Amino acid sequence: MDQTGKRILVIDDESQIRRLLKVSLSAHGYEVYEASDAQSGISNILTHKPDLIILDLGLPDLDGLDVIKAVRDWSKTPIIILSAREYESEKVKALDLGADDYVTKPFGMGELLARIRAGLRHKGDQVDQPILKFEDLVIDRVKRVVTVEGKEVKLTPTEYELLTVLAVNSGKVLTHSFLLRAVWGPHTENQGHYLRIYIGQIRRKLETDLARPKHIITEPGVGYRLI
Repeated sequence: MDQTGKRILVIDDESQIRRLLKVSLSAHGYEVYEASDAQSGISNILTHKPDLIILDLGLPDLDGLDVIKAVRDWSKTPIIILSAREYESEKVKALDLGADDYVTKPFGMGELLARIRAGLRHKGDQVDQPILKFEDLVIDRVKRVVTVEGKEVKLTPTEYELLTVLAVNSGKVLTHSFLLRAVWGPHTENQGHYLRIYIGQIRRKLETDLARPKHIITEPGVGYRLI
């Protein structure tokens, strides 16, 4: 996917961070807009219609969590949180409110660029697709068939449902509570052991090296992503 000319809005009150991101992202072909507070950030979203938003949580006029809520009322634009808040509870809140990813400061530019590419791919994949492909992993949603390296993998209905939720949201961190609600229904958010068991079963069927899974990645204390 060609990222040249994609518009990125950076909402951060630290001028050094905004300057670093503008220089680095512009060098990779992105068109970068800046905002130093929540209100100007929301105005920029309406004016420039960015393809992706990088959002700090500690803004001077409004908490970043409230910005996520406000934006998600009318926009599906991918949001990557870039914050010094390291608590798992903060990450879970942001992701459950609709953020697509969470990167803590200090951060590596290489990792952030990879997360940006994943976020933009997810935006481009929002049209419903009957066949989902991830290198050697293919999910045919019409036939409900999963193959790895061309060989069919037998999944139980629950395993298939869980894998499909991850695949439809590929590149995006899905929290434990989100996955439990999506697959097992409401009032199951405290049944985290379901998730661990089924993720383990799926990995045994998909991955060649369980110690270094390449499809389903664990975000410790937060959730999982399929890449």
